[in-house]
Amino acid sequence: MLLVEDDLDLATAVVDYLELESIQCDHAVNGVVGLNLIKKNPYQAIILDLNLPRMDGLTVCRQMRELGNDTPVLMLTARDSLDDKLVGFDSGADDYLVKPFAMEELIARVKVLSRRRSGQINKLTVEDLELDLSQKQAYRNQQLLKLSPTAIKILEVLMRESPSPVSREVLMQRVWGDEQPDSNSLKVHVFNIRKQLDMAGGPPLIHTMASFGFVLRRADENQA
Repeated sequence: MLLVEDDLDLATAVVDYLELESIQCDHAVNGVVGLNLIKKNPYQAIILDLNLPRMDGLTVCRQMRELGNDTPVLMLTARDSLDDKLVGFDSGADDYLVKPFAMEELIARVKVLSRRRSGQINKLTVEDLELDLSQKQAYRNQQLLKLSPTAIKILEVLMRESPSPVSREVLMQRVWGDEQPDSNSLKVHVFNIRKQLDMAGGPPLIHTMASFGFVLRRADENQA
């Protein structure tokens, strides 16, 4: 585990609490040191503060994703607006936790994220959308989509079930398991996936099923 946090009192408390849970944790005090550690060491999950000296958390997350690093990232932030969360997810974060937070919730989120990677080696294809599960990358019209590991997992579930719809409850369970974040997290991730798909061109593929969930298929396949 890696914690990138410049508040030394908070960092000490988090590292000590993780140790009580038998979780070893490296600590970096700024974004540059954090990114260097990420490049050198494999971690199961990364806890990344948004506001960091020398290099902010969004830049750290964006650069590690550009390097192909798929380690799950939990972003710590004092900002709770939808726009701020969208920016974080767009940079490659998987989940967010708003300060101040309970240590028990931090541990729960970290444990879920640390189990996120998939060892499957295959590809899924729906229309002009392709998901490479071995590389954990998605393409539309041969354009690489900028998606976090959590967004990739959501897309995988929707593609595996396509053209059938998936309820919000089933999607939350298959992506986060029993320790789920608030329901707004799913909405924000789906919004970001849609934005990436639209930017790559082509007709909409993800559709909302009122009072149920979501479906991935061509618009002309949707039933009234």
